[in-house]
Amino acid sequence: MGFFSLFKKKNAELATSVADRGILVFENTSEVIRAETLLKKGPWRIRVMGPPPEIRTGCDLVIEFPLIEWLEILRLLEAEKISPLEVVPVSGPLLDPVSIFFTKDFGRFLMVRAANMKITVEKETRTVVNISGGGCPDVPYLAAEMIGKSLDEAPAPRTIGHTLCGYALQLAYEEITKQCLP
Repeated sequence: MGFFSLFKKKNAELATSVADRGILVFENTSEVIRAETLLKKGPWRIRVMGPPPEIRTGCDLVIEFPLIEWLEILRLLEAEKISPLEVVPVSGPLLDPVSIFFTKDFGRFLMVRAANMKITVEKETRTVVNISGGGCPDVPYLAAEMIGKSLDEAPAPRTIGHTLCGYALQLAYEEITKQCLP
């Protein structure tokens, strides 16, 4: 294999990986939450992401999914009366969805932000030490129920929260739980 063929192979792999994904764009966040809940029950690898600027609508979230499965996914969503505004193939880097997560390691503490909500834990004990962000009315309640408890003891935000902030905190909670696996 020649030197230049290495670059051709790498570019072909990138083209394949970009072209095999699509984005479901919805009118509002509650539709994203309903679609995510439904699709996670199926066999598909999906991710909730931030929309690329080129397709941003009123909703700050999109669902990335395997493009080859789009017909089956759309049939399932339509059966549940969930209609995406658009199905967009990820055809280049400008259409890549953006991560809604930001992680900051403070040494003894780890913070994860998902959208506008942050959760901070003490790494050694996995104890929730802070919940912040958002402006929804259930944020103080979520914080009161979670702070001072380990990730294993704290209730999942989705079970006690009912707003976009609760949903975003659930995403941050899931991410920090993965990052703090014993």
